[in-house]
Amino acid sequence: MTLRDYELMYILRPTVGDDQLDAATGSVDTLISNLGGEVGDKNPWGKRRLAYPIQKHEDGYYMVAKIKLDTEQIKALEEQLRITEDVIRHMIITPEA
Repeated sequence: MTLRDYELMYILRPTVGDDQLDAATGSVDTLISNLGGEVGDKNPWGKRRLAYPIQKHEDGYYMVAKIKLDTEQIKALEEQLRITEDVIRHMIITPEA
């Protein structure tokens, strides 16, 4: 299993309270760990206005995380994020060297 660098950007629904924010990001970290990956630097962008409404939400909490994950596990991570209630959008990219 070869771990590769990725950047994961995800948006949490705005109804997540400030006290629940750490738990919500922690659950995403746990998803990555359970798939054999590692979470590196996390950069919270805070609550921002969305470009367009998503699931009737106008705002969302943005988070960018550097992760290491096996390429074969990316699809599984995307499926898990898609069904995670607090995550309303996500995007995984390979950073340029």
